[in-house]
Amino acid sequence: MNRYPRDLTGYGATPPDPQWPNGAKIAVQIVMNYEEGGENNILHGDAASEGFLSEITGAQPWPGMRHWNMESIYEYGARAGFWRLHRMLGHLPLTVYAVTSALARAPEQVAAMQAAGWEIASHGLKWIEHKDMDETRERALMHEAIALHTEVTGEAPRGWYTGRSSMNSVPLAAETGLFAYIADDYADDLPYWRRFGDRDQLMVPYTLDVNDMRFAIQAGFSEGAQFERYIRDSFDCLYAEGQAGAPRMMSIGLHCRLAGRPGRAQALKRAIDYMASHEGVWFATRLQIAEHWAQVHPPAARTRPSEMGCDAFVAAFGGIFEHSPWIAERAHARELGPTHDTALGVHSALARVFRSATAEERLGVLCAHPDLAGKLAAAKRLTAESTAEQASAGLDALTDAERAEFTALNDRYTARFGFPFIIAVRDNTKAMILAAFRRRIDQDRATEFAEACRQVERIAELRLKEKLG
Repeated sequence: MNRYPRDLTGYGATPPDPQWPNGAKIAVQIVMNYEEGGENNILHGDAASEGFLSEITGAQPWPGMRHWNMESIYEYGARAGFWRLHRMLGHLPLTVYAVTSALARAPEQVAAMQAAGWEIASHGLKWIEHKDMDETRERALMHEAIALHTEVTGEAPRGWYTGRSSMNSVPLAAETGLFAYIADDYADDLPYWRRFGDRDQLMVPYTLDVNDMRFAIQAGFSEGAQFERYIRDSFDCLYAEGQAGAPRMMSIGLHCRLAGRPGRAQALKRAIDYMASHEGVWFATRLQIAEHWAQVHPPAARTRPSEMGCDAFVAAFGGIFEHSPWIAERAHARELGPTHDTALGVHSALARVFRSATAEERLGVLCAHPDLAGKLAAAKRLTAESTAEQASAGLDALTDAERAEFTALNDRYTARFGFPFIIAVRDNTKAMILAAFRRRIDQDRATEFAEACRQVERIAELRLKEKLG
């Protein structure tokens, strides 16, 4: 099977209501990344010094060497930046993405995190790149991180964020079955469930835009006011959506060595005060958000068409285009994925096959449809779908005069075009159907063939929406 694993649909136009506690319009989640003492350093057994997210423009790793300036910048985060942010944010729920080896070198900071009631999630064993790491090695480091985290803090982490991740990082974290959420995700404004094998794993998306890391990259913030303004604009947009009945989640990413600098910290404080001045704002840890979501929106068993075998797919959808299972067979052989696991997704896959079929094949689909209120209906030989559709417009209860008109129109239409009159009955009343019949019967064949094909696609869409919701 040709399957595309990415879900490019998500919640679509109608995301769920988070039902945040106390009717909050927005959940604001602040993350402190604690990485100082876990970064690349030959003292830590690494091949080179750190080169990522510092005040040094264009910094590069120094192979086989320590980097005094880089080390002291990271040390600032642990020695001064952390404590400034702790004084500023200690009254708020906050999640720490903690590099475990850094935690082991920070007993006083760990005690302060715990005294503030902050959630300490795992940020991996070391603040290093994982993209080129083999799966076995990454799995081993993940389990070492969990064990060390438990040893240092007294309890296992409930959340995971690798950050500098590989394509294996999230599946490996889900594989453990230990985490209430995984945060290596930037795909949504709300948590969502993702399937890994037979396991549903909650993803609580993070952010790289409302993030002080943009002070350390060229296309980023150059002063605190820019960061403050961006936080406020993000909040205003999401808060307004919440007021309009679509509450959202907002993440803010901080680093001790970046936001902990005085000029940036002052701007951060103004932004925090601004958000706190609004009604209906729920400041929460990521774990609180994850536990709330799991209670209000637990994973639901649902049909996943993209995971069906061919026989099951055809059995489920072979009758959507009337008596034309070949459409489902061809659709199943094409690229399908999570984005096709909805009514509109399956419809897109089926309709593309129908549209690319030959004129003779499409004519066959048209001819497979029954006459409206015709002989098959009278003999009760329609499919269950067609029976219900015709009944929805009252075509199963015609007067003698109405039946006579339908019969005459059917005969004339079929003689003129070579296929029966087709219309999405559920979109119309009996009077509207008769009016369309009278109008369309005088169109040229090419125009009417195209119209009939559009109606076939619409009928299929309505059937799928009824079947899959």
